[in-house]
Amino acid sequence: MNNATILAVAGVLMSSAPCLAQTPVALVEDVRGNSAGVEFMDYLAAGKVIKLKSQDSVMLGYLASCWSETITGGTVIVGTEQSDVQGGKVNRLKVPCNAGKIALTAKQANQSAGTSFRAPEDDPVVLYGVSPVIAAAGGAAVLIARIDQPGEHHIVTLPKKKGTRTSFADLAAAGKRLVPGGIYRVSIGARQMVFKIDPNAKPGRVPIISRLLRFQTAG
Repeated sequence: MNNATILAVAGVLMSSAPCLAQTPVALVEDVRGNSAGVEFMDYLAAGKVIKLKSQDSVMLGYLASCWSETITGGTVIVGTEQSDVQGGKVNRLKVPCNAGKIALTAKQANQSAGTSFRAPEDDPVVLYGVSPVIAAAGGAAVLIARIDQPGEHHIVTLPKKKGTRTSFADLAAAGKRLVPGGIYRVSIGARQMVFKIDPNAKPGRVPIISRLLRFQTAG
């Protein structure tokens, strides 16, 4: 390989690195203390470094590997499937989640407002908690309607948060439960997804990556 080719390849890698670095691989599900420098429901890219005081902790959910980690103290380096923890303690648990579909959901929902996404009803996203967490633009009105049986529907408005376009609603906090085994459609304007509640889904605030419906904001 000549010098010109080497320089060209290096240029491509350098130009693509920022894009790759921005791909979210983990979600912050809980933060205890003030040293972490991240907030609840932040999406983190691989390579992110979190420094925790000895009494502080952070809970991360990995979108592709379905690892749920609670880390106390030390330095945390976010990986693609799990964290590298130095000088701290980590409790790592494999939880059920849509390993391949959480990121897919973001792509599907990031279409223009006039475009409708319709997931195949024989292959819906599966949630493993009866109370979904919906992440989307603040102020969005969300309709959840059961489609395998008529009559059940829920309306949720995502609160607007100062300083960010994104927001979330946790149906567990609102005391709302869907039916295990039920098939639902969630709609924000013309954008929609079909999902199913796993027959063995658990109530309450189970790990967010087990029950996340993510509508990525455009722009």
